Amino acid sequence: MGAANTSISGSEYETPVILNVYDLTPLNNYTYWVGCGIFHSGIEVHGKEYGFGAHDFPASGVFEVEPRSCPGFIYRTSIVLGRINMPPSEFRSYIENIASEYHGDTYHLISKNCNHFTDDICWRLTGKRVPGWVNRLARLGALCSCLLPESLQVTTVKQLPEYHNCSEEEGSESVSTATPHDPTESDDADQDKLHLISQCAASEELTFVKEAHR
Repeated sequence: MGAANTSISGSEYETPVILNVYDLTPLNNYTYWVGCGIFHSGIEVHGKEYGFGAHDFPASGVFEVEPRSCPGFIYRTSIVLGRINMPPSEFRSYIENIASEYHGDTYHLISKNCNHFTDDICWRLTGKRVPGWVNRLARLGALCSCLLPESLQVTTVKQLPEYHNCSEEEGSESVSTATPHDPTESDDADQDKLHLISQCAASEELTFVKEAHR
């Protein structure tokens, strides 16, 4: 396994694979310098950034935004991890196929989060992993999950979109939000500590990638 193979020769479609990293909390300004923090990351290829987030449906949780502009998060840095030679249309099909492996209802803060997604994509495309500090907190959590508060061990994010509107022209699924359920104390804790895809979902800047049918 490792770097993806393409059928295009030459450098006509050569493009960088860029990891864009965001802060989920201002505390990262202090913890970043000791190699730790709470981060969101997306992978940028051909001028679009792709990320992974949670919702309640057995459908694609992969979404696209303008690079370095994911709503709800604070952009920190970009890291070029390599280059690929793949036309935009082929890469789009590639992402749509991968989206079937990343359904929104399979998101888990510790074992399958946005940084696991970008690490997987980077490995498949370039044979390289994302820097260890990007997802170090999740790895530490996996080692001592029994010590984590219950609110950090849930598998999905609360207060989520209720349905998807499919846009065939764009090849993606835009998200519409419905009236949220009555909040509970547990929901408040989840919203404070989890990667809230609902922060992005209400924005027109974010669309979910429609997975390829197999």
